[in-house]
Formats: sequence, C-alpha cells, structure tokens
Amino acid sequence: MGQPLGWGRRNLMVRPDHYRIDYVINPYMSTQDQPDPKLATKQWESLRQAIVDAGGTVEVLDQRPDSPDMVYAMNVGLATADGRAMLSHMRFEPRRKESLSAADWFTTNGFTLGRTGTDGVGPHFESGDAFVFGDALVVGYGHRSEALALKHLATEWNIRVRGLRIAHEGMYHLDLPFCPVDSTHAMVYPPAFGAASRGRLEQIVPEPIVLTDEEAFAFSGNSVVVGETILMPDCSPRLREILTGLGLRVVVLDLSEFHKGGGSARCMTNPLDFDLSGIGVAGGEVILPD
Repeated sequence: MGQPLGWGRRNLMVRPDHYRIDYVINPYMSTQDQPDPKLATKQWESLRQAIVDAGGTVEVLDQRPDSPDMVYAMNVGLATADGRAMLSHMRFEPRRKESLSAADWFTTNGFTLGRTGTDGVGPHFESGDAFVFGDALVVGYGHRSEALALKHLATEWNIRVRGLRIAHEGMYHLDLPFCPVDSTHAMVYPPAFGAASRGRLEQIVPEPIVLTDEEAFAFSGNSVVVGETILMPDCSPRLREILTGLGLRVVVLDLSEFHKGGGSARCMTNPLDFDLSGIGVAGGEVILPD
C-alpha cells in the first residue's frame, strides 16, 4: 500500500457565478444543454465543503463574466508548494482571458509566475494535463498541451517530466483518464492514450487501478484526493471495494451540472501544493513515450 499523496490539501476553486455553455470545445458540451445556475452553485458548494471536511483548505478566485469555463479551476495554472506557478496557455482563444485573472491572483498570493506562451504565441500548456506522481511531473499532451511545453516545464523548473500522449478526444486532459490515489496507485484509463504511452503507464504507475469504459465516462477518474479521503462524481461497487481496501474514505458527490461542460471534481479544483522536491534534475529532463 502506498503512502498518502504529498499534495492536495491546499486548493483553489472558482465559484460558478458566470458558468454557462457559450461554445463547444469538447465532446460533452452543447449550447442547447445549459447548466441550472442554482443547482450548479449548490453542487459547487458541496464539493468545497467536502474538501474542508476532509481536512483541506479552499481559496476562491472570482470568476470573470467573460470566461464561463473558468469554473474549471484546474486549468488556470500549475502551482507548487514552494510558491511557483506556471500559467496555462490555452489552446482555445475564448479561454485565454482566464489567465489574466489567474496571474493577478497568483502574484497577489506570493507565487512567482512562469509562462510557456501567451496570446496564442508559444507552446500551449493547460495545467489539467499535469500531476506530480512518483519521480516526475506527469504531463499529458496531444489535444490541449503540446509536447514542446514539456521541455519548457522541465528546463524552467529543473525537473523530470514524463509525457503521455493523449489520443482519445473524450479524454482531452490528463485529469480525465489519470488520477493519482496515493504514492503508488493511480486510476488510469489506458484507451485514452496512444499505443506507446499505454506501454509507459506500467512504468509510471507501479500499481494501476484500470478503469472500465463505464467508469471512465462517468468521470470517475476526475476525482479529488484530500489526505485519506477521495471525492468522486461516481464510484462503481468495484471501485469502491478497491479504494476502501487502500484505506480511503469514498465520498460521492452529485456534480452533474459540471459534466455538461466536460468536467467534474478534479477539473473544478486546483491543488496549490504540488511538491517538486523529489523530482529535481539539473537542467531538466523530458521523457517521451515515442
């Protein structure tokens, strides 16, 4: 059995004051299926409270009126416990204004900023594609983040980066098919990745919990771990048995209004305490599957 994750207790969320579907940038979105504002706020608050009840903290970044997807706070930037933040450089232009507010919040709260690009110039990087796990920062690339961004992360922060190429359009960010659970276990959905990356999964994750199609598309991989509690939008009896067997307390929350935009618990929550101390490499190192 692995040790509890060394991150996930300090979190950033964006209240859904302006959450709506104005455009379509993933297979789950439809402008004809708008979220209910009152229900969305209720579901958001239930997630925030569950994090606090599990022993975590939540800080709130105000949502821009012109950025309806900003509620998916996982993608505003990649933050570390030692006060660094790499802003996301969004692939889709309608989401790029989010970084303006995120930059102000990070600097006001003492973070030193980095960027892989801005205003469409430079490699795209979206922080929902990145998790510290094992001996590296694991970064998904292909749909939203570009492979060149991995080199930028590695060299600017002097860390080891392991890349996984995402091939499935329904799993467009790493936080959908890859969920660290403890120091050795992660929920993974292999069909999300290219063939070479699927082969790399067993090297990256010593003890994978392989999701079924049904579990993956119920957003089970888009869960949040806070200490010894896992907050999930859906949990099959099979997954519950596995996770409780690892000593985790499973809490299932209704986050269905946020599934309309293509995200769930993890997308809505940005950990501010990723620990890079165990993945440092002088000059940086990037390991790609192919």
